[in-house]
Amino acid sequence: MRIILLGPPGAGKGTQSTRIVERFGIPQLSTGDMLRAAVAAGTPVGLKAKSLMESGALVPDEVVVGIVADRIEEPDAKRGFILDGFPRTVAQAVALDEMLAAKGLRLDAVVEFKVDEDALVGRIAKRAAETEARGEAVRKDDTPEVFKTRLDAYRRQTAPLSAHYAGTGLLRTVDGMAPIDAVTGEIETLLRGLQPVSA
Repeated sequence: MRIILLGPPGAGKGTQSTRIVERFGIPQLSTGDMLRAAVAAGTPVGLKAKSLMESGALVPDEVVVGIVADRIEEPDAKRGFILDGFPRTVAQAVALDEMLAAKGLRLDAVVEFKVDEDALVGRIAKRAAETEARGEAVRKDDTPEVFKTRLDAYRRQTAPLSAHYAGTGLLRTVDGMAPIDAVTGEIETLLRGLQPVSA
């Protein structure tokens, strides 16, 4: 089962990823974690990424796709994986499809979390207030101002993926504003209905 979780920051993708990992026994692949691991391991792609990161340059799509390509060869990803935070653009989605096709693989579904953006901003503000009330430091990306910037970036870069994957027939949507357990149930029903991977 090879799936992508799609939705704006704060939509609940991280929470649901953890539950999918537990329920279906497939790893969640975060491009940030994979980049750091590839750099630490000194793989050819990792070394390329390291020199780019040290120079302050953005890691280009082909390097990120190369890191994903290496990671899905590992034994724990043979039965499938969840991609979270990648692809971020339609160009990355096309590159990902090409890489998977070259391996004789394909995605099974793209699960999009439909959310009310105003309510999300409220959710983040509440989380920040609760964190402060406990005397803990609020994460930089958990302030409403930073969150709105991230939301704008999502709308510009990543939201077009919804139409892209709808065109391929892979897109499935869940109500990201529903209670957490209800969202989990909806995702599980959807994933159990997928055809077994033939690869």
